Amino acid sequence: MGSLLILLVILGLVVVVALWAVGIYNGLVTARNAWKNAFAQIDVQLQRRFDLIPNLVETAKAYMGHERQTLEAVIAARSAAQAGLAAAKANPGDAAAMAELAASQGQLNGVLGRLMAVAEAYPDLKANQNMMQLSEELTSTENRVAFARQAYNDAVMAYNNRREMFPSSVVAGMFNFAPAALLEPPVDRAAQVREAPRVQF
Repeated sequence: MGSLLILLVILGLVVVVALWAVGIYNGLVTARNAWKNAFAQIDVQLQRRFDLIPNLVETAKAYMGHERQTLEAVIAARSAAQAGLAAAKANPGDAAAMAELAASQGQLNGVLGRLMAVAEAYPDLKANQNMMQLSEELTSTENRVAFARQAYNDAVMAYNNRREMFPSSVVAGMFNFAPAALLEPPVDRAAQVREAPRVQF
């Protein structure tokens, strides 16, 4: 009778430990799916941005015949940024892929900034209704990309915290839950964010 009781207690403990491990595993899967979904939102916004750029270039081309090099740089940077996004989509959360995505987006931001600065020198282009609408849509998309990146980084932080904390770290190690990398702001923006604004009177 005593040995049956001991067996039931051991069986009960095994069931409790198994349920505990399943709960932790399910929590890790939920957290991993959350950051992957957040990355999908970044993908959507970046694709929208990529779709706007050829229209912007075509509109500018009619007015900026002498700025062919700038327009070609925008198209080349767009292609590089699309390649960076494709690499990140193939392996989301991978540190190298996310760094490549951030770098390619930084290059695209730089050439788009140059295009907008050059466009300021063409009053007819600035006044063009299509150009104004595309610029507004591009700015709106940039804001959406920033919000999507923040949501992704928040989800990655929650996932990484969960997989690193004990006792979840034990289950994460057993089932190979790899860490996910943050998507840092593009290099040029990061430098601007860290530099304090200078005020002169």
